Amino acid sequence: MSARLSLEALGCVRGDRLLFSGLDLTLDAGGAALVTGPNGAGKTSLLRLIAGLLRPEAGRVEMDGRLAFGAIEPALDRELPLERALLYWARIDGGGAAEVATGLAAMGLAPLAEVPIRMLSTGQLKRAGLARVIGSGAEIWLLDEPANGLDTEARGRLESAIADHRASGGIVIAATHQPLALPDAVEMTIGAAG
Repeated sequence: MSARLSLEALGCVRGDRLLFSGLDLTLDAGGAALVTGPNGAGKTSLLRLIAGLLRPEAGRVEMDGRLAFGAIEPALDRELPLERALLYWARIDGGGAAEVATGLAAMGLAPLAEVPIRMLSTGQLKRAGLARVIGSGAEIWLLDEPANGLDTEARGRLESAIADHRASGGIVIAATHQPLALPDAVEMTIGAAG
């Protein structure tokens, strides 16, 4: 796996408010960034800019590799069983049952494969969203508050999946308030909320 991500003089305005400007970052294969800052400072907006869901006020984003965005609320059909909901996204990403099985196993969700999404607890739903990212096959993972709602075991599973992804040449950017083991990650603090 080979990946690269570059942010050059990136700026973001939401409404009439400047969230950040002049943001530079370069991550090569195996790299990671940990984005912190107060609520409303622009952490999620930064991830959405990188994902192409928002347009930057200034600067540019360049990347080599496919991207998976683990949003705070996973976009999974609440009426489908977990495995089928994940399979929907895996097929869009060019994968199938094997990739879904990888994601389910990584997050300890295989026993819940037939449980409808609406029946999952908060932590299980968070793990399902992470399983989707893990099973995507994408080289670049954008994780928004990935540890929210996770118990100690689930956080350990997430950290292990991130370490494996980086070891195989993937890139991870995590925006979080929770402790998350990202050895040698670039630390980025998005400015104070106004």
